[in-house]
Amino acid sequence: MKVLVTGGTGFVGSHLVDLLLQKKHEVRCLIRKSSDTKWLKDKPIEFVYGDLFDENALREAVSGVDYIYHSAGVTKAKTKEEYYRGNATGTKNILQATLQHNPKLKRFVHISSQAAVGPSESRTPIAEDRPANPLTTYGKSKWQAEEECHRVMGKLPVTIVRPPVVYGERDKDVFEFFNTYRKGLQPMVGFSEKLVSMIHVVDLVRGIVMAGESEKSVGQTYFITSTRQHGWEEIGEATRKVMNKGALRIRLPEFVVYVIAAFAEFFSLFSSKPALINFEKARDMVQDYWTCDASKAKRDFGFEQEISLEEGIRRTVEWYVEMKWL
Repeated sequence: MKVLVTGGTGFVGSHLVDLLLQKKHEVRCLIRKSSDTKWLKDKPIEFVYGDLFDENALREAVSGVDYIYHSAGVTKAKTKEEYYRGNATGTKNILQATLQHNPKLKRFVHISSQAAVGPSESRTPIAEDRPANPLTTYGKSKWQAEEECHRVMGKLPVTIVRPPVVYGERDKDVFEFFNTYRKGLQPMVGFSEKLVSMIHVVDLVRGIVMAGESEKSVGQTYFITSTRQHGWEEIGEATRKVMNKGALRIRLPEFVVYVIAAFAEFFSLFSSKPALINFEKARDMVQDYWTCDASKAKRDFGFEQEISLEEGIRRTVEWYVEMKWL
């Protein structure tokens, strides 16, 4: 099959490209000329240069492919407009280009996020039919992107997948946790129990492709997630076993997280880059339960997590060490 991947230079997108190549598909990537292609070098990939706001590039990218995996998006931005433009408007543009230039497409898979629907209210993980309650501009923009998908579901075979926290080789976000742990500290937010669903990127992209190739998944939404939920104590213990060293756990009151975020956001005003943590990110961090239910994906196309938490952390940390990130 011929497959288009947007966001192929990114963390999830590059792993998705690797899996599609392993499956002997012809892979095309829509990328900017300024993009860092280090994860795609020396691989048999066709590049279309442009972005989600370039009509000519979109026409060339979507024409003649059997599948589209839309992984491109904005996870960090300095303004609300950038989030909505990168996530919602960009998704609308590629859907419209597909309708116009490739209406017989076999499948359009939109890679969303649990942030689009928000955290769980209790220890019970949320299912796909839970009403959306995104907390942040990022989450709201991803929800609007899902809404753009729903608007064309009668015209295109669309599947939406929502990852929870994703970690693994090439990741720069969860990397900060491991980097801080290596220095001997494990910050813990608040004094209440906090649970998260986490999935290793290799498991995630396998689930994304399974969703894209399943007949049952047309018009459906899925959490591609871990079987179990994990507390930060458990994550710290797994990291201790892998690194063979402990770290001092420091509990930060939730108001302190907001103070740190406020300072980071202020100083980012003097930088061209958005803050690593801002007020909205802090709101995400203080939630007790970011958990979601894996059962629908298992029921419809047999997806199950294969990489355990400890194995995933081991693979990730070993890669960071090999790359001299740690």
